[in-house]
Amino acid sequence: MSHRRAPREIARANSLKFSLLIVCMLIVAFGLIGCSRTSADTQQGPPAMPVKVQAVKDQSIGDASEYVATIKSRHSATIMSDVEGWIFGIRVHSGQMVRKGDTLMEIDPRMQQAMVSNYDSQKRSKEAALAWAKSQYERVKALAASGVMSQQELQQAQSNYDGALNDVKALDAQIDQSKVQLKYYSVFAPTDGIVGDVPVHVGDRVTNTTPLTTIDERSGLEVYIPVPSEHAHDVKIGTPVEVVDQAGKVLLKTSVYFISPQIDTGTQSVLVKAPADQAADVLRAMQLVRARIVWSTHSGITIPVIAVTRVSGQFFAFVTQQDNGKTVARQVPLELGEITGNDYAVLSGLKSGDQVVVAGGQNLADGMPVRIEQ
Repeated sequence: MSHRRAPREIARANSLKFSLLIVCMLIVAFGLIGCSRTSADTQQGPPAMPVKVQAVKDQSIGDASEYVATIKSRHSATIMSDVEGWIFGIRVHSGQMVRKGDTLMEIDPRMQQAMVSNYDSQKRSKEAALAWAKSQYERVKALAASGVMSQQELQQAQSNYDGALNDVKALDAQIDQSKVQLKYYSVFAPTDGIVGDVPVHVGDRVTNTTPLTTIDERSGLEVYIPVPSEHAHDVKIGTPVEVVDQAGKVLLKTSVYFISPQIDTGTQSVLVKAPADQAADVLRAMQLVRARIVWSTHSGITIPVIAVTRVSGQFFAFVTQQDNGKTVARQVPLELGEITGNDYAVLSGLKSGDQVVVAGGQNLADGMPVRIEQ
């Protein structure tokens, strides 16, 4: 019996060994696949972040101060009415280009027109009286020559005639004056230029001291800069001045050509002027602008404000570098100077030629791979 069972037990044992061998081979195979995947994932690493960069360059940096300035015109005219009355019509609008002699506004002329009409009626009456006095004088003159009328009667007739003639002449002068006055009820442009603000409306009552509008020529523009008195001694004739817009773009480069000898007691500032005709196409009289006075210049580098981050009072920026054939971002600490326009002056931390990340840096970390995009 024992000899018959031995072959079966041997076969069962061999089958068990074969099964265990198959299981071990599968475990090893899956382990190798997992290891290869882990190794591939480790070699691939995190995906590269797309960024945009800007090369740092040496350039001229100005030590400057910025002030709120006003554009004014030497050829600006404030328009006022020569007569009192109600605004009858406004023929222009702000910003309109007008020519010398164009009608700007009209003051209600009806009262003055009635006065002129009344004088015309009086003139007809005076002319009739003059004609009668003249005929009487000529009749008395003829009778006096024949001895019918006395010399005294002739002189009286002469006096009546002269008085009537003077009355007509005086009334003619009043009529002329009234007609001239009537022209003042129309307000004309004294010169070519651009209409400024129109603060009055139809129906408003105005006097000869009421500003109606302004006319500004496209020439004679100046930048009026109030410089604080503590910097007054730093301003010189010829000091560079830049006028910039809200985005920091330079609209005008000019220089100081007038410095007031007096300090404004109200603002404790010194008035500084610079010509602005070069930018007459983008600047307007009475416009508020940002004016930058450049005290001195030196060579250095700048970095855009958008490329700078601040952590616990320390400024940082990301620059791109090559590391084992890959482009990575490195965070570098910066020491910065004043802001000029949209750029910081860099005192330390960068050198000419560095590629600074200017877009896409908000999600970066030190050493992270990046992909530079144009």
